[in-house]
Amino acid sequence: MKKCLFSILLLFSIALFGQSKITVLGTGDRLPLLNAEISCNNKLIGKTDKNGVLNFKTKCNKVSVKASGYYADDVVVDKVMEIALSKTDPKTQSIEGVIIADKSDPRALNILQKVNENYKDNSPKSLDSYIFKSYEKISFDFDEDSIKQYNQYLENRLDSLKSLPVTIQSSDKKKDSLESVNVMKLMGQSKLFLWERASEFLFSKKYGEKVNILDNRISGLQQPVYELLALRSNRNRIPREIREENRSLYRFFLTDSINIEGRKNYVIRFRQVDYKKPIERRKYNGYIYVDAENYGLKKIESNSKVKSEGTITSIWTPIDNKWFLLKENLKLKMGATKFKKEKSDDKSENNKPVDKQKFGNYVYVMADYFDFKANQELDQKNFAGYSLSVKNSDGSTLDQYRTDSLTARERMTYTKIDSVGKKYKLDQKLNIVSGLLDGKISLGKVDVDALQIIKYNQYEGVRLGAGIKMNEKFNKYLSPDAYFAYGFKDHTWKYGAGLDVKTTLEKTSFFRAEYYDDVVAAGRFNEDLWNFKMKIMNSGIDLNNDQFYGYKGFKFSYENDLTNVLTLRLSAKKDQEESKFDYNFKNLGSQFENFATKLTLRYTPRSKSMMTPSGKLTYEQNYPEFYFNYEQALKTFGGDFNFSRFDILAQHQFKTKTGLTGVRVYSGLTTGEAPIWHQFAINGLGSSNSSLNFNFTSYLGFATMEGGKYYNDKFVGYYFTHRIPYYFRTIGKTTSSFNLLYKGIIGDMKNPEFHQFKFEKLDHLYQEIGFETNHILGTPFDLGLFYRVGHYATDSFKDNFAIQLKLSLLGF
Repeated sequence: MKKCLFSILLLFSIALFGQSKITVLGTGDRLPLLNAEISCNNKLIGKTDKNGVLNFKTKCNKVSVKASGYYADDVVVDKVMEIALSKTDPKTQSIEGVIIADKSDPRALNILQKVNENYKDNSPKSLDSYIFKSYEKISFDFDEDSIKQYNQYLENRLDSLKSLPVTIQSSDKKKDSLESVNVMKLMGQSKLFLWERASEFLFSKKYGEKVNILDNRISGLQQPVYELLALRSNRNRIPREIREENRSLYRFFLTDSINIEGRKNYVIRFRQVDYKKPIERRKYNGYIYVDAENYGLKKIESNSKVKSEGTITSIWTPIDNKWFLLKENLKLKMGATKFKKEKSDDKSENNKPVDKQKFGNYVYVMADYFDFKANQELDQKNFAGYSLSVKNSDGSTLDQYRTDSLTARERMTYTKIDSVGKKYKLDQKLNIVSGLLDGKISLGKVDVDALQIIKYNQYEGVRLGAGIKMNEKFNKYLSPDAYFAYGFKDHTWKYGAGLDVKTTLEKTSFFRAEYYDDVVAAGRFNEDLWNFKMKIMNSGIDLNNDQFYGYKGFKFSYENDLTNVLTLRLSAKKDQEESKFDYNFKNLGSQFENFATKLTLRYTPRSKSMMTPSGKLTYEQNYPEFYFNYEQALKTFGGDFNFSRFDILAQHQFKTKTGLTGVRVYSGLTTGEAPIWHQFAINGLGSSNSSLNFNFTSYLGFATMEGGKYYNDKFVGYYFTHRIPYYFRTIGKTTSSFNLLYKGIIGDMKNPEFHQFKFEKLDHLYQEIGFETNHILGTPFDLGLFYRVGHYATDSFKDNFAIQLKLSLLGF
């Protein structure tokens, strides 16, 4: 869901008012076209002169360009525009199709490469500081040219329905019929969705980045959707059309250079690679303007292959020789509203048949950025709290920031859709969808834990469960929770209950008490403070492991965000622990009492978060990240042990000219005497009983290693992945690439004889290498092939080989 929303906001088109200049050329010879007609809504604005130039003023977002002997085309209105028209002569088209090969112009690719190389230096973040504001408006509606036609169609349709004979209907059918008519009327009077947002952006090399949502309003909803508030655009990222991984989706051609506001710009046209016919090869999806001085992006316009599907544009402006995003605009088709044709339908006001009974639905996005101030002295207090804060969310101050006033239709949207939202409880339904991004399903005052619904491992088999937690609608400061689960292989119920008590609503800070009776795999690496995506990726770690232990007891803890990027958790627990497999520790048996305290730290210096009524929301996970746990068992309160257990996880991802590299390093150490479940299992994903070693990925597992075979009291593991900077088109508009992977782990066990069950210590370097294809065949999955090398490799290819599947969106 989140991914889908992010992709919509990356597409934009522009509408500028005031004086505009357009140059019309022919695609083959690049000669200016005389008397090319420029029109808006079928009304002629003017014709080009002998230089193919026309200066004009219009309030239209887009104008049509026609010239005798050429195919007509549209262009988004801007201060300076250039468009090349394709000739209609079939013989000429065939010649041009041969002249221009179906590959990109090396000069254009060279310029785009320099754009990527200079992007960081051209970014506003290379300044010491900056501050600016934005106003954004997103709506869902018919095409503007279709609204009058729709209202005429609706009027005729309602008249025709009145003339039909009265039929006897059940109350439900009558209700549905009335609802259908009301919806049809609503669509004629207002847009279906409208969202406005005003923001302030602050940046300091010393203090970081801060985004203040100055105000926000969404039609139909009484409270903001915080996941939407965090959505980003091209403001701080390289646009999709010129990213290296997407080069295979387009063909680029350097066509000319042009002066804009006194600066020379290269003009690069591009088209989709699936334009195969010669006539299509003369058509372009859009253009890119690149500043010739420092290779900063000036403008990108991208059109859909089918003209009616949508357009996108982003425009930048230089301030202190850095390129700030100035305007964005988008029109993207999102399906259509269809009506069943009735016999008595459709007589227009001229008594002519009206054929249109299908009306396209579009997402419209516009954004203006203004009040730019570079290298300003900014106070540290301006950056207090989380990376994103909400100053106001009822829309009462939006008029102060609007750069584009609301139309009558947009004003009506708030009135109409707000009433619909209350009637159909849209807030509650949207919370269900947004909650899934964090692994919960929100149902009124209750959040359902998605991770508890179903699990699988070798000890419990299929584990079905349910977990609920009372949210902020129940109480702002108190949040009780409970869960239960049943394993169909061990035929045992597991359960737990807890209570969170918040100390403040400004940040994460709460005390927790909990009771539990459950099982877990022996030697599991700590997942404390991991996010939902990390836990999901590691959830299959025990698919081939049946060595579990039971734990029953209670725990008290305190969690606090010391800063925006540093989280602390302190806890103390008293457990009864028992092995669920054949095990004996030092001839003392397999059941023990344990009292222990734990310190957990999470440090994420580049991630960005915001505070919501339901808690902290990390809307942008950036690397590096560090996780640390220190557990100390004490012979206090009846405890049987006195051991120390440490573990650490560090991960980073960075991009260079050679590709994208991901690194994960993790380590663990247990000192003192403790049963095997307080040591470290070396996580194998494989099975010794399978003819084909196929498994799903995990965060810390090895595809070729047998599950439950190795245990250590100390170890160091690492995981490297490198994406080769070669991207190719697969199916549809998806690009695929290849990753090279290398995993290794080594450790030791000081006294393996203390643990009386069948296992091995891993005291040599275990290694496996892998080759992974991203988005295999255009699907959202990555397919990896792994092979074991080094000390633990055998002569059997089957033993050393493994196939692994992973959801692409889970990351590296």
